[in-house]
Formats: sequence, C-alpha cells, structure tokens
Amino acid sequence: MKYVLMLSILIAFVTVYVLMPWFIRYFTRIGLVVKDQHKEKKPLIPLAGGIVVFMGIFFAIMFAIFVQTFYYHTTNYLIDLLAFITSLFAITFIGFIDDLLVRRDHEASIGLKQWQKPLLTVIAAIPLMVINAGMTVVVLPYFGAVDFGLLYPLILIPIGVVGASNMVNLLEGFNGLGSGLALIYLSNLSVYAYVNGSEVAALIGVVSFAAVLAFWYYNFVPAKIFPGDSLTYLLGCVIVSMAILGNMETAALIVSVPFLIEGFLKLRGNFKKQSYGVYLNGKVKSMYNKIYSIPHIMTLSGKYTEKQVVLFVYGLEVVCCLLIWVL
Repeated sequence: MKYVLMLSILIAFVTVYVLMPWFIRYFTRIGLVVKDQHKEKKPLIPLAGGIVVFMGIFFAIMFAIFVQTFYYHTTNYLIDLLAFITSLFAITFIGFIDDLLVRRDHEASIGLKQWQKPLLTVIAAIPLMVINAGMTVVVLPYFGAVDFGLLYPLILIPIGVVGASNMVNLLEGFNGLGSGLALIYLSNLSVYAYVNGSEVAALIGVVSFAAVLAFWYYNFVPAKIFPGDSLTYLLGCVIVSMAILGNMETAALIVSVPFLIEGFLKLRGNFKKQSYGVYLNGKVKSMYNKIYSIPHIMTLSGKYTEKQVVLFVYGLEVVCCLLIWVL
C-alpha cells in the first residue's frame, strides 16, 4: 500500500508541475488576469490556479481507487474517496466561477456576492452528507465525547464545508501566502491522520500536499500565477473532508486558528478591508491605520517586504500546527 501512496503523491505533484505553465499561458491569453499589487509596475498575473491543483488531486485519487479495485480487489474507503472528490469538484467549480468575475481594469476579482458564497458552497457538502461521512461522536475540549446523531451529517457537515471554504478564502492577497499555509497545515494533518490510523484522511492530505507543493513553486514570490477562489475554496474543502473522514475535527480546528483570527479581524472592518497593501520602495505598506488582517501587523509600519510578511504568517501557522501534538 505504501507504493500506491508514493505513486499517488508523484502523480499529484507531476500533474500540477507539468500542466501549470500551459495554464499560465492560457489564462493570460484569455485575459483571466489581475494586477499584482505588491510589485512596482503591478504586472498582470493569471488567476484560478486551483483548477490545476484539483486536476492533480483528482488523478492521484483516481489512481489510488484504480489500484484498490483492480489489484487489491477491495472496496475499502471507495465511497469516502468518491464523495470527497465529488465535493472537491463542486467547490472548485464554484470557486472558478468566482474567479471569472474580474474587474475590467484587472485591479482585482469582483467575485460572488457575500450572500451567494455560502449558498453555493453548501452544494459541495451534499456528497459528504448523503454517505453519512465520519462519526457522529466528536471529542470536544472540556466537554469530552459528544454524540450529535443526525445533527452531524445534516447540520454540522454543511456548516463545516461552508465555514472552512470561506474561512480559508479570507487570508490571502500575498504571493505564496495561501499555498504556503496549506503546505504547513496539510503536512501536519496528514501525519496526524496517519499516526491516528486514518488511512483515507492521510491519503487525501498527502496528495493534496503534493499538488499544492507544485503550485507553490509557481505561486511564491514573485508569483507567476495566483490561486484564486478556486484554490482557497478547494483547500477549505480538503481541511473539512480530512476532519470528517478522519474523525479529527479538533485537530483541524486548531490548525485553522489563524483563519479564525482573520475572520474576527475582517469582521472588524465589515469584511470590506483588504489584506494586501501598496508597494513603496520595495516594501509593503498597509492602506489603513488599524489592523484589519493578520498581515497588517507587519504592513502597518511599511518596513517589511512581501516575502517577510508571508514568512511571518507562516510562522504563526507553524505554532498553531504544533499545538495539535501538544493538546
């Protein structure tokens, strides 16, 4: 089985790494581009890299299912994996629709309206709901084991999918930020799932990590392509799918702390304040005089480069991920 896992990881990485240059050229040719706000001349960078990441995960998961079916002659986890990939397709497609709505001046993506995002992303929860994914008994800090019964598939799963996808979408706006954070929490959640005996969650985690790693190569400073909502929604779906299928909701919640903090900060600005800033002499300066986003902690002074801001947020995520092993 370990050879299947290794080949699945390789398929996910190679698919994204090889296809990404073609999609960069294609998205540029059709005008699916936005300005890079943290560069001197604000170059136009293609959007919607999540489409390619989905392809990498899709082919890797399909390979794993193929080997299980035709070589090992087993149906273990097949329903879970098919439900996951169906949810992932639905939410990536919704994110791609969001990406297509680009302003005419290409300053940014207009995106879907705030009320449309949760309404549409709940569709992605349906495959996990209908198979009654996960266990209804959840171990909560201070409360212990709580059995939610039918509330788990009918209420908690859609809340989790909608919340996670829109949550990850909040902390973006810098080259390599969202994809780099994903590498940190996906690697930790994958190991956590493996240690705790959840093969399906570990498989989902490692192939997603491999696909995102290949994307990060093109997305880190200076970015050649942006993730778009197609990737941020995808990443939220991966987190919640691992949590549900691996029965590791608490661990997933802990690694999501930076996104929860970001949500409260964005709420402070009525979700109208942007995370990104303006380019000044090689540094990034916030457009505001208060903190409405985690990156603003660094950009208020205007003394740090984009790469330094990104690495700072990485550090915060590393600390949160370490907590899952302590708590």
